[in-house]
Amino acid sequence: MNQGLLLNGTICFAITLTSLAFAWVLSRNKESYKENSKPALFSLIVFWTMVGLMYLPTTIRMFAAYSGNQEIDAIMYFVTAIPFAFISVPLVFFIIYVITGSKKIGEYTSLFFTLIGAAYLTFLYDSGIVGPIVTEWGSIFMINSDAAINLYLMGLFVIPTSMILGLLLLILLQRMPKRLRYRTALPLVAISFVFDFMLTDMIAIVDVMQMFARLFVFIGIILAYLAYFPPMTVQEKLGIQEQTNGKQSMHTDHNIEFYLKDETDIA
Repeated sequence: MNQGLLLNGTICFAITLTSLAFAWVLSRNKESYKENSKPALFSLIVFWTMVGLMYLPTTIRMFAAYSGNQEIDAIMYFVTAIPFAFISVPLVFFIIYVITGSKKIGEYTSLFFTLIGAAYLTFLYDSGIVGPIVTEWGSIFMINSDAAINLYLMGLFVIPTSMILGLLLLILLQRMPKRLRYRTALPLVAISFVFDFMLTDMIAIVDVMQMFARLFVFIGIILAYLAYFPPMTVQEKLGIQEQTNGKQSMHTDHNIEFYLKDETDIA
């Protein structure tokens, strides 16, 4: 049997564990965040949970392919497609809420992307898939619907990615302390990193590309964790230590402060 499939499955399992653990850590610390930050925080918890739920059946897929069970491989591909179709929903809510501060606008926008995700699944399930093509390093399926592929690319990928870039630009134009800039920009870069390589994973037609895409998804999760919980050495090198003995003198948009925990000023 192909040992590369075991390595591929191990990477998928690592993604599952780290993303679910990250979501759990964020959920455990939610009480330390400001009240107006919690909707954005909740959307991120959902996002990272969905990443884990996507790669759990993918892990099963790789081990099924290793054992030669193509039926389980195909079933798990269809299961994987469900969180993949809706992964942009919490992401879009997060971006809209951060920019506007309005839960209603975020919810309406998320509903629109939910409908697009449902349409993608409809095309996918109606048209079916081609495969699997089991190789030394992976198990590859191809979507038998150009409509499904184009709908995902234009509706569920390009628009959220453009939103991330727009929010990053907004952050760069804001006058804010270095610590706040770090805690806002780097998580967005990590999220975009994970989101992009998840798509690369799903549409890969080369086994090595599939495995490297999953490796980069794992790296992106680690980057996201370091953005939220940077080690002290990183904080010292970047000069982003938390200030607890005085108020920040620079003005920042309150909607951008979703990463900041409540802090007690010491007189």
